Amino acid sequence: MQATRLTLICHATTPAQQYGRFPDNESVAMDWQAAALSLAGRYKKTPRLVCAPEARARQTAELFGSDAVIEDALRDGDFGRWKGMDIGRLHGDELQAWLADSASAPHGGESVDQVCRRVAQWMQTLEAQSGHIVAITHPFVIRAALLHVMQCPVSMFYRIDVEPLSATELRFNTVWRLRLETHA
Repeated sequence: MQATRLTLICHATTPAQQYGRFPDNESVAMDWQAAALSLAGRYKKTPRLVCAPEARARQTAELFGSDAVIEDALRDGDFGRWKGMDIGRLHGDELQAWLADSASAPHGGESVDQVCRRVAQWMQTLEAQSGHIVAITHPFVIRAALLHVMQCPVSMFYRIDVEPLSATELRFNTVWRLRLETHA
């Protein structure tokens, strides 16, 4: 059986990221329409393209192709009442509790534990699918996928930095593996 190749691509930069705000359903900060299909030839064979439902993920997916399928499991974490809020304006206790306890959701949305479970369940559905999947998603989802693959405790969640437009390569052939590639 052919292996499953999963390339996770983080969406392009958004104004919320630039101004230190929690994400909402904002657009990317670039002229994505002028750049549409600019990364379409990045892979030798045409991959299956999926993306999160938020505008920033759909717009970034347009850089790779015009046929992205929305995958709800790739949606960003639900930040509840913190959506769009300036991170610096949060009460320190709530933010610290959320950062220290992966099961907490003081914002009324989704906990880090819930995001990790959702992403792990989605990845398990991919194990029986061969071929290349390019998934445009969010830093929270990519962190969760890496914890799942590397079997790291959720306490490592905030120790992973995910840059806009970065690509993370994962492969499944009886077990998930992180694959680091050179582009020299």
